[in-house]
Amino acid sequence: MSAGREAVALHNAERNALRRVVRCLFAEKIIDPAMLVFAPQGRSVWLPLWHRLALVYFEDLQVAPANTFINHGAITLIEHGGKRSAIVSAAQLIETLRECFDFAPSDEGVAGLKADMANSVANDALARLYREAWNGELREHIGVAGAWGLTDYLRRHSSTSAAAVLLDQWGSLEGHPFYPTWKSKPDLTPEQVAALSPEFNAKVPVRIAALRADNAYLERMPHVHSYHDWFAANFPTQWASWKAGLNARGLDETDWLPLPLHAWHLENFVRKEYAAEIEEGILILDGPDIETLPTMSFRTMLPQLPGTPPFIKLPVALWLTSEQRSLQAKSIHMGPRISAVIKRILAVEHGFDRMLDIFPEEVAFHYKHAVRQEDHPGRHLSVAFRNSREAFERSDGLLPITVAALLTGAPVSGRPLISELIERGGVRASRETVEAYFRQYARVVTRPVIAIYLLYGIALEAHQQNTSVLFDTDGAPKSLLIRDFGDGRTYTPLLNARGYELKPYVYPGILPTMFDGDIEPVRSFVVDACFVCHLHEVALLLTNEYELAPTRLWEILREETEGAFDAVAERVDPVLWQRERVAFLTQPWFTRSVLRMHLLKYADYRLQHQLPNPLAAAPSGN
Repeated sequence: MSAGREAVALHNAERNALRRVVRCLFAEKIIDPAMLVFAPQGRSVWLPLWHRLALVYFEDLQVAPANTFINHGAITLIEHGGKRSAIVSAAQLIETLRECFDFAPSDEGVAGLKADMANSVANDALARLYREAWNGELREHIGVAGAWGLTDYLRRHSSTSAAAVLLDQWGSLEGHPFYPTWKSKPDLTPEQVAALSPEFNAKVPVRIAALRADNAYLERMPHVHSYHDWFAANFPTQWASWKAGLNARGLDETDWLPLPLHAWHLENFVRKEYAAEIEEGILILDGPDIETLPTMSFRTMLPQLPGTPPFIKLPVALWLTSEQRSLQAKSIHMGPRISAVIKRILAVEHGFDRMLDIFPEEVAFHYKHAVRQEDHPGRHLSVAFRNSREAFERSDGLLPITVAALLTGAPVSGRPLISELIERGGVRASRETVEAYFRQYARVVTRPVIAIYLLYGIALEAHQQNTSVLFDTDGAPKSLLIRDFGDGRTYTPLLNARGYELKPYVYPGILPTMFDGDIEPVRSFVVDACFVCHLHEVALLLTNEYELAPTRLWEILREETEGAFDAVAERVDPVLWQRERVAFLTQPWFTRSVLRMHLLKYADYRLQHQLPNPLAAAPSGN
């Protein structure tokens, strides 16, 4: 690999990091946007640093709805006397602006942020080099097949599941829009990052260990009568090998549970941290392996087996994007419970006009010692299985694409994949075509998400990673597929009023998922995931890609949100309907203050900030 290509990749990764930090600083108001001085024309902006008689000059700073500041050009420090210094890294910018922050981060907090950003940039550069080669291979395949783009090629040459997972891996590079350390994996070497991460098209072995059944808490959907029978049906070869291994030890397989373990987690954490359980005979680490593909979340794995096996969600005791990826008891308890309720609702509601389906979490369990009966130790010895058969064994021609992949540059054009779906390999789309497409997209997202929230009090976490949109052969969005329900939120009074019960998980210090007082925590979950992190980002991307009027897509989003409320108005209490309508359309959007939390060393994981609601400024469609 040439030094020149590496330098370009590193430069682009640094620019990406710098753009993210600029966005976070102003969105979270760590730097007050009111301090900015805008040029009369163009997008040049100055930030005065009064304490040092200096200015930070932004050559091209785009101001978009929802207090979104996107840096597209050079950033320069202009000091007293006229000396100019280029700011080329996120760490430089943090150091330059630190004294202007609205709080005083510790030296340790700043150092930790810089280290994680540097690690993220290094991993980003490696991934972009890999993506360059991967895109080259895909371009060659697309050209040989005579396809008009990646989605057309995958439809012709892959199963639905293979196409969906390839797009999920391929689209996993950009990450959460507000994370300044989106690819930070400080516990891994560069070689390990490449071997384990979805953006490198990795394949990772998962060991099927054995956990003694009387030392586990197991949750399952009602149709799963026996975990052993369910596992044997879904993983027949592994079940036979696992069972034979136990029998060879003189053990009865019915006394044990097949427990998948991520390869890295097994070798680098489980053997040491659960040595007592191994010695006690509670946990047996020998067993068959399954080759899996890590999906966008890194630790949700799709087994490479015939048919459509379930996804396997696992704990991995790594610090990824500044959080250790455990799988807590709350997720184990609530995932199958909420899945069962949603599936019943979807049957009654006919999938909300066939616009919503889910990857249900059929079975989940965690280690819970038979005597000590504590939930906490099981957070790193747990698993949740997510059914994929109904989503992937399709006869309707619809292709599921994870939302983050839609925002990724396509192999042939280099433009966002969603533009490939809008144009279908043809000429560049007109403004009217893009606006009509976004209207349909917004309708597909808002109608089911708002309906299940207003009617049943269920908040779907419909952000870029948890949401797949299903597209027809013409590239049109038709419906949603949502996954990951363990941390979902539900407003109990609305659910109970429709005749459904959901048993809550309660544990000291753990944020609840069931709420019966103020509905705000449930609403904010919907707004943050669906509107802030998903629809807003799609609107931003399409506005920039097609040079649309600055607020036009948010006007359309307001109209479609109004339409989603109108669609269920006759079935919702009028007081609730009006209150929630006002909240969605006019009140500020709340989202997590990730940069501030990182600088404060995650002393509080619940810090939020307000974004001005871009729908409030948009004219009403009524």
